[in-house]
Formats: sequence, structure tokens, C-alpha cells
Amino acid sequence: MKRVYFLLACSTLGIGVYGQKNVDQKVAELLSKMTLEEKVGQMVQYSGFEYATGPQNSNSATVLEEIKKGNVGSMLNVAGSQETKSFQKLAMQSRLKIPLLFGQDVIHGYRTTFPVNLGQAASWDLGMIERSERIAATEASAYGIHWTFAPMVDIARDPRWGRVMEGSGEDTYLGTQIGLARIKGFQGKGLGSLDAVMACAKHFAAYGAAVGGRDYNSVDMSLRQLNETYLPPFKAAAEAGVATFMNSFNDINGIPATANQYIQRNLLKGKWNYKGFVVSDWGSIGEMIPHGYAKDAGEAADRAIHGGSDMDMESRVYMAELPKLVKEGKVDIKWVDDAAGRILTKKFEMGLFDDPYRFSNEKRQKEQTDNLENRKFGREFGSKSIVLLKNKGNILPLSKNVKTVALIGPFGKETTANHGFWSVAFKDDNQRIISQFDGIKNQLDKNSTLLYAKGCNVDDQDKTLFAEAVETAKKADVVIMTLGEGHAMSGEAKSRSNIGFSGVQEDLLKEIVKTGKPVVLMINAGRPLIFNWAADNIPAIMYTWWLGTEAGNSIADVLFGTVNPGGKLPMSFPRTEGQIPIYYNHYNTGRPAKNNTDRNYVSAYIDLDNDPKFPFGYGLSYTDFKYSDMVLSSVNLTGNQTLNINVTVSNTGKYDGEEVVQLYIRDLFGKVVRPVKELKGFQKIFIKKGESKKVDFKLTPEDLKFFDDELNFDWEGGEFDIMIGTNSQNVQMKRINWAK
Repeated sequence: MKRVYFLLACSTLGIGVYGQKNVDQKVAELLSKMTLEEKVGQMVQYSGFEYATGPQNSNSATVLEEIKKGNVGSMLNVAGSQETKSFQKLAMQSRLKIPLLFGQDVIHGYRTTFPVNLGQAASWDLGMIERSERIAATEASAYGIHWTFAPMVDIARDPRWGRVMEGSGEDTYLGTQIGLARIKGFQGKGLGSLDAVMACAKHFAAYGAAVGGRDYNSVDMSLRQLNETYLPPFKAAAEAGVATFMNSFNDINGIPATANQYIQRNLLKGKWNYKGFVVSDWGSIGEMIPHGYAKDAGEAADRAIHGGSDMDMESRVYMAELPKLVKEGKVDIKWVDDAAGRILTKKFEMGLFDDPYRFSNEKRQKEQTDNLENRKFGREFGSKSIVLLKNKGNILPLSKNVKTVALIGPFGKETTANHGFWSVAFKDDNQRIISQFDGIKNQLDKNSTLLYAKGCNVDDQDKTLFAEAVETAKKADVVIMTLGEGHAMSGEAKSRSNIGFSGVQEDLLKEIVKTGKPVVLMINAGRPLIFNWAADNIPAIMYTWWLGTEAGNSIADVLFGTVNPGGKLPMSFPRTEGQIPIYYNHYNTGRPAKNNTDRNYVSAYIDLDNDPKFPFGYGLSYTDFKYSDMVLSSVNLTGNQTLNINVTVSNTGKYDGEEVVQLYIRDLFGKVVRPVKELKGFQKIFIKKGESKKVDFKLTPEDLKFFDDELNFDWEGGEFDIMIGTNSQNVQMKRINWAK
């Protein structure tokens, strides 16, 4: 549907402090003065020396000398006003004094961290997501950073893949809207603003479909599936003026993305007319050799530049090989000019030629080091990202006057772990990050008692702490269990074949349940986990992800009802690894399973239900919402008419609350099979108890378009089911006929 989360016009986001024509002239003039080596140097990126986010190949002394010679275009993992200024001064010793770009993985916050990205997606709150990136950009730019390697807009349907924590889940529509919100937040009023950073749409493309959920693995799919499911968030990002793209480690149907002309030359820079630049992922140009796609570094450089990769991140291939390839006539200089020109354009747009040190300002850095307003927002965002999965008997919210509470589990007193994976570490993290224990203690009545027992470690078989935990539970009126996966068990290179509770955590949970005390379970994770025993036996379950700097306060706000949870799952939660990949918008079959009991000669498992444990879009509230009076403007439409849809949502419970109203469609018959459901819109609304609101949606033929087997993008007339509900399974439905 047409409820796209629009950004500012590309001209506003892209041209910075110059007009575009002026920038183009300046780039052309500069290129005319540059040697071949200096041009290739702009296409080179190295990591700083304090820490790395990949396998490091660079010698520090060599890198510093290359910067002085003008043979480095960008550095990553260099942050801080003094550090960036120091490196920039080296670049100013080069012949043409071309400034460096400083990049950093600012993934879910910088100094103030927010929930891991999949947790943010669970908020379904585009405004808050945008604001979180606005804050991240303001803080990061104050530390001298120009460029973030975010957002990750990969669609991911396999929770075994560790990087699901960095994205927005399984749905193309939701993922696209969230990606656009992130870009707008990062780039703000436009490149060149001191509180804006260049965003980077990654990983181009289809990285989230790696075979077996194993990081860096191959992707094998039809071009129709690629274009319909995995490319739309990238196309939208390009149209929205995202400054850069990053390609992916995987091959796509046998061609590494790093050298894939179809996605980078034909689509991105051709059909989509993208004017930004493409950076490789860490070392991926050189990694085409073990891929078996390039026999040596020279061939890797040749294939990468022809494939559309503009900047070489940390593989040392371009500087070593490209000048020679150009001189030998194997690479046309036009490709080098194009790549270097794209990079220089961004440096002009950022205003770095006017003042190379304009982002390296110690006063701004100090102002953003501990911004209380940012922390306040982080606390609110964390609470809105929590998903209430179960609340049998309305055990939640807890009273702040409960006499004795026991917090049990390996995450109760964690601090830095609350950052989650892909966060920037600071020396004072232990002091400034709010633990779950402290968050809960701060909200309990002064006459109440909070007990704590670790119970077990995250990932070993040691049960020696069980006895203490059981005795602690026996003393309490209510037990809060905090289990899950360690913060570094999801993220890059963190694929897992078993996504249940690690170690002996489930055994600990069973022992605590035996005490007969009421139990509330909090699950800390960066991905969907499998926890069937807990789901069936624990009365109250909150999925708390990893929530960032204010995690403990965010959790306590929901536990005690200061905030009514309204999060919804952005991924389906499987019953077992054998169901993976599992996603709501699958195709039907010629023998669909009609129910979970008749499994004879239908597309079903003989030993397991087909549906997930918790479906996409699912999430409970402390109140109750009732859907009624779904009304369509017509059930027979023709051509370019607009279908108006509205539904009444009533809060029939005891608390004010937020609900995410979800709109799905199904195209019943087509020249290619269509999904059983497709999300086409959502609205997050606040309703006071006892009140009702009418929610309106619109659909046009544009929302009905799909790719056919020849990659034509169009719609067909016919029958459509229109569905509105509280999650992908619980919907009201009406059928229409839309003639073309």
C-alpha cells in the first residue's frame, strides 16, 4: 500500500553544502589533477589499530605512510575528536590534501546504545527508530565520525543466522519502512550538517538468505525471488538518497556479490541510477580467491572493479593491483575515475574540503558523552521494544509493593552485556549501563526486598549454583527468571545450529518451577530462540532482547506496569530448528495442510505442526483489544481505483495501551503463485481503556504489483483477500474482485 515512510527529497539528503552541479565540477577538476595512484588511493579503506571488526591485514606503519602519500581514502574504527584529527593531519600532508572519510559500525546507538536492531523492529514504531538514529548520528559525528555502516536491510528468514539481530526481520514491507526511517535518522537534514553521518545500505544483496543460516555462505535463488523479496529495501534506500552501499560476502547464484555486475552495474548503478558509492565488506575482494572466483589478487581486483565495487575495505587488493591493471590495458581508466569520483563527491558533500577537521570538535564530543535526554529516550525506546509473549492469569504487571522478589539467572547483574552485539565499547560501561537488578530495585517499594542468585553460567554444564538459586526462590513471593543467549552469541560470525537456551539454563528454570512460586521469565537474545518447555509451562514471558544503556530501567518499567508493552514480533518464532526457514508469507502448495491433525499426503511434518510457536506480528498487552466493523469502500473495483479500508479497534481491558493494527492481502490467482499473506500496511495507535478508534488504510493497484517469471513488475486483475488483525494469524478477512 502507499503508506510509504517518505524521506526528504534526494536533493536535500545528498548535495550537502554545495549545489550538485558545483560538486560535479569540483570533482572533475580534482580528478584532472590526480595521478592514477592517487585515484586508486581514494578507493582504499583501512582499519584503525586499536581494535578491528574483521581479520586485519594492515601494518600500522605502512598505513600511516600511505595516508601521507594520499593513497588512502578512508579509515574505519578510528573515533574520537583527537584521534580523527590526528589521522586527518596526516592526510593533509599529501600532495593534493584530500581529506579522509572516517567510518564506524554505528549499528544501534553510539555512546547511548538502544535495543539491538531486531528488538527495535519489534516496536513497529518508525518515528522512534528514526529518532534513535538521529541521536546516534549526533553522538557519532561529535566523535569525529562521518559514516556509519548501517542500516542493514537484509531480509532474514532463518534465525540460525546470527546477523538477524542487526536487521528488521523476515518481511520485505516492514524491513523497507524501517530501513528508510534509519536512513532519514542518520542523514538528518542532509550531508554536510554537523549532526549527520553518511548512511550505508547493506549487505547488497541477499546475505540474509545464506544457505543453512551459516554466515558468509552461498545464496542460491531465482532472480524473481531476489527481486521480489530481497532487493526492494535496497531499491527504496537508493531512491531515498542513502549515501553509500556495502556489498555482501556471499555469492549469488555462483557470482560473488563483490563482483556481481547484475546487482551492482545493471541494477544499482544502471536501472536505479544510483549516484553514491559502493564499499566492499571487510576483505571481500580478496576473499574471491578462496571463493574460487578469482585465481589471484590481480584477477580479484579486475573482477571487483568491473563488477561495481568502488572502495576496497581492508583487503589491500586495489592499491596493489589496479594501477598495474590500468597500465596493462586490462581495466579502463573510466572505471577508476567513476569510482574515485563517487567517493570524492561524498567528501565534498560532507564539507570536508572546506574544513577537514569540522567533525573533530572536542567541545561537541564532551556535550554528547553523557546526554541525559538521549538516555531518557533510550529508556522509553527499550520499553517499547519488549514483546509480551504470555501472561496467563494476568500475573503481570507486578505490584511495586510485592514483599519479596527473587531475580534469578545469569543476566541479572550484567551491565556491558546489555549493549548487545555490534556496539561501541567505552571504558566506563560498567558504571553507566543499568543492570536488570538495579532497574528493578529502583522501582520496588522501599519496604520490599529484592534477592538475587545467578543460578548458572550462560553456556556451560555447571549446576553447582542451582541449590543457592532454589533456596533464594523459596524465600520470594514471585521469581523473575532472566535467561537467554549471551550478548555475543548473536551477531556477525555467530550462527548457531541449536537456538535453544544454551548450557543448563532450561534445567535451572525447571528446578525453580518445582518450588511452586509464580515465575516471570525474561528472555534476553538477539534472535528468535526456541523455548517450547518454557512457553508451555511458564505463566508470564517477556522477550526483552538486549535493550542497551538503559536496559534495566526499560525492563522494570514494563514489569511494574509503568509502560504497557506493545511490541510485536518482526520474525516468526519456530517450534524447532527442523522448521527453519519459517516465515508467514510463504507460498501455498497443491496439497496444503488443512489443519494440524490430518497430515496424510499433504505438505506437513508427520511429527510437528506447520505453524510457528509464535507468529509474525504477535505480541500481547496488559489490556485487551477488540477488532470490529471492518468496512471496505467497495468489493468490486476497476483499474486505478483506490480501495479504502477501515476497522474499529476498541480497548476493552483495564489499561491504556498501544496496538499495532496490521493490514495483509492475498492475491488468490496469478501467472506465478503468490504468498498466502503479504503485509501491506500497519499503524501503531494508542487507545485509552474503554475507548475505540477507527483505523483507515488505502490500497491502490501499485500495492498489488509483483514480479512474474520474466521479471515484469505489474499487477493482474482478479480476486483478493483483504485481512486486518492483531498479528499475521489472527485477522478478519473480506474478499474483493479488482478488474484491471
